This record gives sequence, C-alpha cells and structure tokens, in this order.
Amino acid sequence: MLAFVTGATGFLGSHVARVLAGQGADLRLLVRATSNLKNLEGLKAGSSRIETATGDLRDPASLEKAMAGCDVVFHVAADYRLWVRDPAEMYRSNVEGTRAILDAARKNAVRCVVYTSSVATMGFTGNGRPADEDSPVSLADMIGHYKRSKFMAEQVALEAGRGGMRVVTVNPTTPVGEQDVKPTPTGRIVVDFLKGKFPAYVETGLNLVDVRECARGHVAALEKGKSGERYILGGENLTLKQILDKLGTISSLPSPRVKLPYFVAYVAGAVDQTVSGRLLGREPRATVETVRMGKKKMWASSGKAERELGWKTMPADGALRRAVEWFRANGYA
Repeated sequence: MLAFVTGATGFLGSHVARVLAGQGADLRLLVRATSNLKNLEGLKAGSSRIETATGDLRDPASLEKAMAGCDVVFHVAADYRLWVRDPAEMYRSNVEGTRAILDAARKNAVRCVVYTSSVATMGFTGNGRPADEDSPVSLADMIGHYKRSKFMAEQVALEAGRGGMRVVTVNPTTPVGEQDVKPTPTGRIVVDFLKGKFPAYVETGLNLVDVRECARGHVAALEKGKSGERYILGGENLTLKQILDKLGTISSLPSPRVKLPYFVAYVAGAVDQTVSGRLLGREPRATVETVRMGKKKMWASSGKAERELGWKTMPADGALRRAVEWFRANGYA
C-alpha cells in the first residue's frame, strides 16, 4: 500500500506517518519547499519506501502530480492557528485545500481518503455535557476563523463521502504528546506552564487525547470507518485547572491557584489581541475569540469510535509527561 500523507512534518501528521511506517506501508509525504523536516527524522521504522513530494494545498496541480499512483490518502495538514492576520489565507488552506485534495484523489482513483477534521466542529453547550457526532450544530455556532474553516472543510469531505467516494472523517479532540514542533495552541499551554506564564486560570475544559493513540485511530478509520461518517477520537475530559495540576505534578512546578473571572479574561484577550496582533504583528497568547470559546467546556464522547473503530479512551497523564519531557529536551522551556 502506498499512502499519501499531508501534514507529516507537523505534530499529528508525523505520528500518523510513523504508525503507517511501522505497519510496513510505503509512504509519499507532501512537503512544502519551506517545510521544517525535523519531524521526518528517524521515520524509516518498518516501511520499505518513504519519499517526499513537494507541493502545496493552495496549488491543485501540485497535489494531483504528487498523489499519482497512491492507494490511500491521509489528509492531516491544516492551518491550525487561533489568530491570523489574513483570514482568507486560512480558508484557502483549510477549505479549498481540502477540496483540492479530494479532487486529486478522485482523478487518481484513490480507494480511500481519511480526512482529519477537528472536535471544534462539534456542537458544544454551556452545561458541560460531552458532545458527540449527533449533537446539533451549524456554521453559525463556530467561533473564529479556524473553527469556521474546519467546519466548512468537513462539509466538503462529508459530501464527497456520501457522493460516491470513500471518505472517512476523523475528529481528534486535543492531541498532546511529543514532536509538537510549532508548537500548536495546545502545546503552547504546556510550554507557557513550564515557563511560568500561567499565574491564573479560567473555568473551561478540554478533552485531551494521546497523539500516538490518535494516529492509530486514523489507521483504524481507514480499515473500519464508514464513508461519509465522522468519528471523534478523544481521551480524557478535564478542566483547565485539572490539566495544570497534572502538569504541576509532572514538572514539579506550582500550579496556579487564582481563578480569573470571565470578564477579566475577556478584557485581557482584547488587550493582547490589539497590542500583539494589530500593533506588533505577532500571534497573541489570548484573543477575544479564544476567551469566548472557553465559556463552553469542549468535552466530547468517543462512543461511536469505540463501537465502530475499536477505539479505546485513555487517561492523558502519559501523553502530558511525554510532552513536558520533549519540550524540555528540545529547548522550548
């Protein structure tokens, strides 16, 4: 089997590539001319052939050429930022890039596409009840350009899966672990904690999933997933305070005890967004939209994946420990 993988230089995608390589699959990895290839080091494992193909999600012709001869596609790449100076750039990568991947897969007669969406597209409520694939949701519920772009891209993938192509959608919750080179917004929580930049916390919640298990879930979706369906790949539902306490235990650093009122967090987000984003041109640590998102605990249920994919929900402690060790070993903190 020759598997085409996008996003293999990134966090989750590099783990998907490793799982595939470990199972002996041949790999063709999409990279950009400017990609950091650090996460591809030591990838050989049990795979007999690993090659890279230069292309870009915003260049459909490059995707069609790069995908030629591949049997399956894992489209993991995405523009995952909670703030961006030019929102149109994010839609080009996430929405139009997904459409271009599916068009290239159709032209190359690929037998299956596993599309990596996000738990962000689910319907969350303010009561803390875990969301699932059947929770009511619409585009109007999506806060921020990242969520909106992923919701729109997911609709493209679901329509393709219900229209004749075999397309299986997976919705990771919040992956955590090693090799988060950028780091992702989730990884920044760990790095900021290790740097002592968490003097207080807000009342919110996340579902943390071990990035290694999440990668295995992608392969299970290829083998067992139903076309046109989506599957939440989640782990442990935790409040932010519980996450910080776990990081404190792992790192031997103090966990914040001060709970920040919502309106104070909102004002801080507005100030940081203005000063960092608009005046200094760098990504803010907090924005108004991230604070708004935090009002709803992003807790989720992986019951469907458990029933249909053989998914197993695991505690987050091991993944958090590996993340702390990796960030420290690689000079992030």
